[in-house]
Amino acid sequence: MTKHPNAEQTNPARAEQASSSHRHPSPAHDFPRLASKAFVEAWPSAFLAAERAADRDPYGYAALSNVIDRSLHASVAHLTGGLSPASMAGAYWDWAAHLATAPGKQMQLAEKAMRKSWRFANYASRCALQPNAAPCIEPLPQDKRFAGEAWRRWPFALLYQGFLLNQQWWHNATTGIGGVTKQHENVVEFASRQLLDMFSPSNFLLTNPEALQRTFETGGVNLVYGLQNFLEDLERRAGGKRPVGAEAFVPGQNVAITPGKVIYRNRLIELIQYAAATETVRPEPVLITPAWIMKYYILDLSPHNSLVRFLTEQGFTVFMISWRNPSAEDRDLDMEAYRRLGVMAALDVISRLMPDRKIHAAGYCLGGTLLAIAAAAMARDNDERLKSLTLLAAQTDFTEAGELTLFVNESQLDFLEDLMWEHGFLDSKEMAGAFQLLRSNDLVWSYALKSYLMGEREPMTDMMAWNADATRMPYKMHSEYLRRLFLNNDLAEGRLRANGGAVALNDIGAPIFAVGTERDHVAPWRSVYKIHLLVDAQITFLLTSGGHNVGIVSAPEKKRGEYRFTSRVDGEHYADPAEWVKIAAVREGSWWPEWSAWLAARSGPPVAPPLMAEALCDAPGTYVLQS
Repeated sequence: MTKHPNAEQTNPARAEQASSSHRHPSPAHDFPRLASKAFVEAWPSAFLAAERAADRDPYGYAALSNVIDRSLHASVAHLTGGLSPASMAGAYWDWAAHLATAPGKQMQLAEKAMRKSWRFANYASRCALQPNAAPCIEPLPQDKRFAGEAWRRWPFALLYQGFLLNQQWWHNATTGIGGVTKQHENVVEFASRQLLDMFSPSNFLLTNPEALQRTFETGGVNLVYGLQNFLEDLERRAGGKRPVGAEAFVPGQNVAITPGKVIYRNRLIELIQYAAATETVRPEPVLITPAWIMKYYILDLSPHNSLVRFLTEQGFTVFMISWRNPSAEDRDLDMEAYRRLGVMAALDVISRLMPDRKIHAAGYCLGGTLLAIAAAAMARDNDERLKSLTLLAAQTDFTEAGELTLFVNESQLDFLEDLMWEHGFLDSKEMAGAFQLLRSNDLVWSYALKSYLMGEREPMTDMMAWNADATRMPYKMHSEYLRRLFLNNDLAEGRLRANGGAVALNDIGAPIFAVGTERDHVAPWRSVYKIHLLVDAQITFLLTSGGHNVGIVSAPEKKRGEYRFTSRVDGEHYADPAEWVKIAAVREGSWWPEWSAWLAARSGPPVAPPLMAEALCDAPGTYVLQS
């Protein structure tokens, strides 16, 4: 049978119809095939979109997880005093890992341990034969725990000498290990020193000859008094009360009593204008910006050691910023708000009260740092209201900011921010704890020895009472301060912004009077000295004896202490701190008259005192009384 030819070939019309039918299918007839084709073509993008949606956490879930983490960190922070366990663990892991892979360092430490053991054994044998044998190791100059004669007698001499040798060995063990980051080394050395200090023989009755002697002399009454002191302190801390005796120093009654009026108030500051104490005054007023970490009256304590009173008696019109003690509602106040509502608002009020008068601006500690930021922004914007700038123990470069940097790294700041996030502020107790750690021998163990073992209460002073009158720190401002200044050093490196523009300290043209203090744990004087590297203006630098507070509150009536100072002139080459100490002039007594003379030399001839502005209330105002 002959094969029939293809239909398309034998019937062109039918072929054309079939072809047309294939090219233009009927929607109803071919819907399943078209739907499956569209699905296959769209499937990859639809799958990716669904995958992205699955990977994207719902907002509520993400917010919940964030709250859980931050709440946990805040709870832990209450137990650790704000210290991050992860930060401490990271530091110790860095140290331990590098020490474990350093056999040479291990051999050196073993050799040091043997030599110290031999020194101790030799000293012990000499002690048995010579009651006043020369010690084999001397404490550091600032360590006064073993200065008493009773510590020279056996067996207490052995106890404290062994402790010092052990302390020295641990210093060698925690420092000088290759590969460990500098901050981790400092953290481990600091933490090890704190742990050792807890077990100092001076802290326990049976190993402290002075406490034992006191107990024998009083028949144990000192221990009864010590227990009473301990329970009283415990009750006061639990109730949020100030230390015993602090109630005797009340702002407006016996401290902060220099006559003055509050002439301006906003949500952040009260501005105090002090009454003139002389018949004529210098035409340029003085504005003081204190630190907001503590109450302003550190600069207006009792009449005999008030810097404000001293300045008014020298013929200056003085204005003072009194910061509000922030609460949870102020959590979003940032550094720019402190500049705008603090320094700039005060300057505007003074300029309205005393138009066409330039202003001597002074800032203490954090207030000095904020004032430097404001002055640089003013210079950039051609605001020439500042006659001079005085920075009292104020840092502008934070690369060598002392032992406070032990608490500043990403882990620690993240942990601290969670603590502040919970309440909207950093409570004064956490701040006080950090500062007590920096000087634990002076502020913790020596206090415990005197109050609890000796049973004696140290008399309360105006400065001690002020030190217990701490303030809170707003969440956003303190976070910015620690991150942008301490951690990133944005001010010194030109990344900080104020009033919409970048801040450069080199723009400051007003003469600068900078003060550092020799034993400063908060603003080390070598860090304060770095202002020489950041500003081309004329700088007078003064280094005074004392610490961060005692060095600044240096009334002439005390007739003690000394200071060094120099003035940098145009074209003079930079001298590093070690060189500067050698060339600076040394003078005895208070530095306050030196500063007063410096201000007077940059002021006009005396004029009649300005009128007092309309007062809102008498000084010290209301913000300083907030608890």
